[in-house]
Amino acid sequence: MAEQKKQIKKRKVKKIVPHGLVYVNSTFNNTIVTFTDLNGNVLKWTSCGANNFKGSRKATPYAAQISASKLAEAIKSNFGMEKVDVFVKGIGSGRESAVRAINAVGIFINSIKDITPIPHNGCRPKKPRRT
Repeated sequence: MAEQKKQIKKRKVKKIVPHGLVYVNSTFNNTIVTFTDLNGNVLKWTSCGANNFKGSRKATPYAAQISASKLAEAIKSNFGMEKVDVFVKGIGSGRESAVRAINAVGIFINSIKDITPIPHNGCRPKKPRRT
């Protein structure tokens, strides 16, 4: 008879990250919130679409607020995060409400930085249309 080996399951070590980074990417159609550690390794992320907001409801500030608050609560309980630096990117309507929701959960915000890409006289425009 074949002997069965007992498989030893390793327990996942609970990672404690007291200080981290938050990236809020807000477009016209959706808002994506990502929590990382200081090295940039993603701990958890969510979007409005992942929180059952579909279609044009994804682009609302309310959807961004609900998504960010759910994620911030999960991060606070699972990773023990207390302080964050926030980086906001994009021109959508969920920018401010996502940051306010993170603050309302009880995570202290050290700084807020806008990293929206701005062209420094970027691409050449299309030639004018002839009539």
